[in-house]
Formats: sequence, C-alpha cells, structure tokens
Amino acid sequence: MKKQIDFAVGGQAVIEGVMMRSPNHITIAVRKQNKAIKIKKEAYKTFVQRYKLLNIPIIRGMINLVEMMIVGTKAINYSANEMLDDLLPEEEKSKKKSKLHKTGEYAMMIFSFIFAIALALFLFKFVPLWLTTILEKQFAFIKNNYIIFNLIDGLIKISIFLLYVLILTIFKDFRRIFEYHGAEHKSIFTYEKHLPLTVENARKQSRFHPRCGTSFILIVLTLSILVYTFIPRQPDFWQNFTLRIAFLPLIAGISYEYLKISAKHAGNFFVKALIAPGLWFQRLTTKEPDDSQLEVGLASLKAALELEEEN
Repeated sequence: MKKQIDFAVGGQAVIEGVMMRSPNHITIAVRKQNKAIKIKKEAYKTFVQRYKLLNIPIIRGMINLVEMMIVGTKAINYSANEMLDDLLPEEEKSKKKSKLHKTGEYAMMIFSFIFAIALALFLFKFVPLWLTTILEKQFAFIKNNYIIFNLIDGLIKISIFLLYVLILTIFKDFRRIFEYHGAEHKSIFTYEKHLPLTVENARKQSRFHPRCGTSFILIVLTLSILVYTFIPRQPDFWQNFTLRIAFLPLIAGISYEYLKISAKHAGNFFVKALIAPGLWFQRLTTKEPDDSQLEVGLASLKAALELEEEN
C-alpha cells in the first residue's frame, strides 16, 4: 500500500452495501442478487475543499454536517435503486433510464432529505422540549432551575434515540444495514492499522469506531444540554423551540471538532473515557458482519483508495 491517508477515510452503511469517502472521491459498493459486487465511483470535493477560506474550526463542521447528510441520502437512494433494479423485469429497467424517471428519482431524493430532517427535528427537538415543558408545570424544581430543565430535556432526547435504534434492530432489513455498518468500521480499522485489506484481517478488527456517526449524534445530544443552558430562556414554547433549532448548527460544528480531535488522540486515557459512551452506543448501531459483507466494505474502500492513488 502506498500513501496512508490518516483520519481522512470515512463511510456509511447503505442497503446491502457500504459507501466510502476518501479526500477526493466517493465509492458505493452494493451486493447484487447474483452475488456480484457493483461499485459506483465518483470524484467529490467538499465545499470546504473548494473554498479554503471556509476551512475554519466549527464553521467547517456545520458545512460538513449538511454535506454528509446530502451525500448519505444520495448513497441510500442509489443502493435502494440497485436493489429495486434486481426485482424489475427487463422492460421496466429500460424505463428507469428515461429522463422522466431520473427527474422522479431526484425529486424523491429531495423528499427523503426533507422528511429525514423534519423527523429528526420532531423526535429530538420538539418532543423532548414539549415533554419537559409539561413536566416543569408539575414540578417546581424543574421550573425554577434551568440547568435541571435542560438536563431532563437532554435525557429525554438520548432515551428517544436509544428507543428509536432498538426498534430498528427488530426489523431484519435494518439489522443487515447495521451489519454493513460493522463491515464499514472493520474495513477502515484494517486500513488505519496498515494491514493488507483482506477479509481475514478485517474480521479481527473492532466494529466500534471513535469517528462513527453514532458517536457524533450522541455528542450533539449531550453537548446541547450544556449549550442550551447558556441560551436565555424564552417565555414561549415556540420561541424556545426556534432558538434551539437556530443553535443546532453551532452545536454540530463544535461536535465535529470534538470528534475529529478525539479520533486523533483515541489512545489517551482521558479521551478514551470521553468517547466511551459513543462506543457503547455502537453496540446497538453496529452488528457483526459476515465475510460476504466484509468483502463489500473492503471493495468500496479499495476502490476509493485506488482512485486517490491515481489522482
């Protein structure tokens, strides 16, 4: 292996596959029904890469969050279309290539993105704040202490996230995505440890990675407790709700920097203690992959690294 791209390779599990992102490329590998692995490759430079002036701590994290949500949504839709393609008869496959169908796919991607944002804001912003506001009317110690108010709000958020993930694990299709999530982590760990990218080496790696999106979400939920405590409390529920959404990009930006620093110093005892909760959460969001899933994760990673070497 030639050049090691430290801390610059990330990924995401998709439907029957894995997406990998290297500094200048995105690759998506999916397992088709005929057992073949199909790989989509594309050049990709982030907004911050294209506009160096935006490479400012916290600001870059805000931008990166939005970009990765868009990239992730596109990757999921691509894998879903590949799975659907396996089920369609030949005449339907030719219709999929039409301009009208492509426009429909693009519209569906936008709808999926908007729906995901709306659902996240409802579950992790509206519901916790609404429940905490109800509780403060019943208990004076909550109403008279804004720190306790935000602590309860944060604990409700984390509980909802935990319950949400637990429900997803019940369904077989989502469990397979969690297995591919494990394959993604094991593949990246194999690379980061400078080992040959083989199934045998990947199998031995941990499925818990400190740079995982699960850890990022948990950091955002936890950090919001602290940040919201310093925001002046508003008398109206909707004003409070709007203000919390307005500060979400800032919280995401800080969380991004924290995750980046912790990944580089993961061996430090203090840092290990800080990232431990995120790794524990990954016991839910990742499952042990089989060799065929590891093969897909490694295929996506190899394709991304090969593109970097050619670049």
